Amino acid sequence: MNDQPLRGRTVVVTRAEAQAPALVDLLHGLGANAVQMPAIRVVDPTDGGEGLRAAADRLSDYDWVVFTSVNAVERFVPLLGPPPATVTARIAAIGASTAGALASAGLGVDLVPDRFVAESLLEVFPPPSGRRRVLLARAAVAREVLPEGLRAAGWEVDVVEAYGTERTRLSPESVAAAAGADAIAFTSASSVGSYLEAAGTDAVPPVVACIGPVTAAAATERGLEVHVVPEVHTMAALVEALAAHLGGGAKPLG
Repeated sequence: MNDQPLRGRTVVVTRAEAQAPALVDLLHGLGANAVQMPAIRVVDPTDGGEGLRAAADRLSDYDWVVFTSVNAVERFVPLLGPPPATVTARIAAIGASTAGALASAGLGVDLVPDRFVAESLLEVFPPPSGRRRVLLARAAVAREVLPEGLRAAGWEVDVVEAYGTERTRLSPESVAAAAGADAIAFTSASSVGSYLEAAGTDAVPPVVACIGPVTAAAATERGLEVHVVPEVHTMAALVEALAAHLGGGAKPLG
């Protein structure tokens, strides 16, 4: 593979505008032209953050705090006061980016599963001890796999809404540009649904790349053929896998 295997290729980026630059930079680094079409935007929780603030105030009640996204970290950590914050609970994170955001905030991470999905965290999460309570800070709309699995294991779980997402409006010009691209990259299940609702299936390029199995499942359920899912569920791995696929030899998944 040469230094710029995606030179001349156009890839649609559907991440929220504030989060897109990291993925765009990775694509540019491999020579691709990125068409930014943020399918979602991150918004405040429906309660205005009241639940999140209350959870931060009673953090000492919990044995574990679980973060499933960078968005949750960015919304929750500032409520703990000036860094470095003192957190007595153990911290679990799904994903290298989430763990990195916590580390950047000066918080140690005690548990990160090898695969960046809820099921993998459940496999390695310890049995109940101490206060037997877990705080899960996450999006307003999310799968119930994690809280249900933790409760089944004997934990008391408090789920707090850290943020929400909304579908964005896409201009006809941007939809047309997307339809002519070589590939599209999805980094969340919510972006899949929002993009298709805003742009339609006709604006889906011939190659669909998804950051992980949950996102890929959402795309498949919507009738899309998924071609690329990296073994490691990071943006860097997603771009590398997309470059390898567009170089030939890969087959659609499922």
